[in-house]
Amino acid sequence: MLFKYAIEIEKTRSISKAAENLYMAQPNLSKAIKEVEDSLGFTIFERTSKGVVPTRKGLTFLAYSRKILEELAGISRLSDSEYPVTQSISMSIPRGSYIAAAFIKFAGELNFDKEINANLQETNSIQAIENIVDGRFNLGIIRYQAVYENYFLDYLADKNLCYDQIWEFEYLALMSEKHALARSPEVKFEELKSYIEVIHGDTSVPYLNQTDSRWQNDDTTPKKRIYLYERCNQFDILSSLPTAFMWVSPIPERFIKRYDLVQRKCVFENNKHKDLLIYPQGYTFTPLEKLLIDRIFESKNEVSLKKYN
Repeated sequence: MLFKYAIEIEKTRSISKAAENLYMAQPNLSKAIKEVEDSLGFTIFERTSKGVVPTRKGLTFLAYSRKILEELAGISRLSDSEYPVTQSISMSIPRGSYIAAAFIKFAGELNFDKEINANLQETNSIQAIENIVDGRFNLGIIRYQAVYENYFLDYLADKNLCYDQIWEFEYLALMSEKHALARSPEVKFEELKSYIEVIHGDTSVPYLNQTDSRWQNDDTTPKKRIYLYERCNQFDILSSLPTAFMWVSPIPERFIKRYDLVQRKCVFENNKHKDLLIYPQGYTFTPLEKLLIDRIFESKNEVSLKKYN
């Protein structure tokens, strides 16, 4: 547990925030880290204007801590495969409806006579990476604009993570059937600036320019935005607000029909996105994980074959 404590402090740059995430009292966490530092003979963290950050030796300690946690996770997976009483799977994903559709199909194929422990978290790409590094999740899917590919691939290499490309696609404009642009076979990018843009508010990428590369200047940036932090209400908002739209990966037809929506192609610069499956180096997929991955690729193939103009 001490290794996990240290990694959580590094991640949050705050002992109080780390203690909150670990569901423990802040004084107890501080005491535990101090005892480790005393036994090691060097300081792991120091306080700076940017928060609590690792020392030079602390960085080495954290690197070893991650390796130890990876080895312990491997032992746990070995035990799970030998005694598969519980059907366990954990994956962080972006808010992609084709992935959600795949999980729904996968869930229906589970053995309901056995225990089930399925953990699926919708989050941004950086958090999906950190979830694996911290040992909280075994797998993840990250999504990014292709223009930022070098950044993400370098980041994955730095974290000792492997990846397989699932899909390269263009975002579509999703809107109500009653939207003024719904009958246009292809929406012009400039036409969207006067409408309400619905955005997932937790998908920003730290260390990158926070300006959305889709909107190049203030003259074209939408002045009306709704930020959401859960996916369940995005379709309801779009179907209820005929003046709203949202950028999405291609969506399965049954979701479109259920909420009376349309998705339209829109050509603009940097509209290439990628979804990557990520996992630790040397990781061995369980049969259950292989089944989910197969369903994700099947769902991707289903929506990728449809024409949207």
